[in-house]
Amino acid sequence: MQDTPQLSSADDDRIAWVRVASVFLPLANPISDAKVLTGRQKPMTEIAILFVEIETRDGHRGLGFSYSKRAGGPGQFAHAQEVAPSLIGENPSDISKLWDKLCWAGASVGRSGLATQAIGAFDVALWDLKAKRANLSLARLLGAHRDSVQCYNTSGGFLHTPLDQLMINTDISREKGIGGIKLKVGQPDQALDLHRVSTIRKHLGDDFPLMVDANQQWDRPTAQRMCRRLEPLNLVWIEEPLDCYDAEGHAALALQFDTPIATGEMLTSVAEHWEFIKLRAADYLMPDAPRVGGITPYLKVQALAEHAGLMIAPHFAMELHIHLAATYSREPWVEHFEWLEPLFNERMQTRDGRMLVPTRPGLGLSLSERVAGWTAGQAEFGQRP
Repeated sequence: MQDTPQLSSADDDRIAWVRVASVFLPLANPISDAKVLTGRQKPMTEIAILFVEIETRDGHRGLGFSYSKRAGGPGQFAHAQEVAPSLIGENPSDISKLWDKLCWAGASVGRSGLATQAIGAFDVALWDLKAKRANLSLARLLGAHRDSVQCYNTSGGFLHTPLDQLMINTDISREKGIGGIKLKVGQPDQALDLHRVSTIRKHLGDDFPLMVDANQQWDRPTAQRMCRRLEPLNLVWIEEPLDCYDAEGHAALALQFDTPIATGEMLTSVAEHWEFIKLRAADYLMPDAPRVGGITPYLKVQALAEHAGLMIAPHFAMELHIHLAATYSREPWVEHFEWLEPLFNERMQTRDGRMLVPTRPGLGLSLSERVAGWTAGQAEFGQRP
């Protein structure tokens, strides 16, 4: 009769300490997209970051984050403080179990939106810890299909940017080895949108990857007209032409036009993504791991998208999404945004139109010294070993 194997120290490890921090990252310039021009939002001047650090009894550590733009940061921080004690004493390897525990701790406020975005920071920290303990990058831990991912730049193409500066920005992006350019559209003057996109298309050449993003500011008739007029410009996709919850409207556009339709960044649950997948309402699905509740639910969305034969282009947070995009079987895109760079000591590398997947353990990220100066509040739970 064989003896029962003894548990390893990794199997027996427990979470001993958790710290949550609310950080407000200032942006160099106020940012405007179509939502500002239509009067629905004010220019964005900062990003609220929720950082979570987790340490186990055996000294293993993980770092995770979520974020909010314009509003919601203090709410995420408050919710994180309420649910964080639930992790103390738990095995950090049981990530799916812990996601459910955190979700049920705040179930009365729902399983999407602000509550799950707060959970997302804990979830990312747990995956970071697990990969570091295995001495693997997150992409390798999950199972990577590639060592680099094609990437496109968004930060140089906002509506507040004059046309001549747009052309300069596209040249800078190409010189950095970035493989695509995305422009914001959705202005009240549709002719101005078309002029800007046509000018940049001519500047880039017929075949350089070019995308546009309307940020949900068109109604159905306007979206149909604009998609038809943009069709000859050989775009990689037209993003968020309609309200983010209008799955049927997006599905109609995806069926009608050759140019792919992209959406999904504003969805905050697996269930919301499933509605778009069922209706084939996006050719490119754009899940955002922090918004959907972390890596655990993101992987569920990605599996559903893969089964449906959709393409993937995760939104924002390239420092995290480069790892997740690398695990998708079909060639994905990852969004190059420099905004979060001041938070970390490390930088993403681009070459020949692609972003290289970091090989450092976990996410491969450490917080910069500047974060302390932007920290508005923090709270600790448990005791550090």
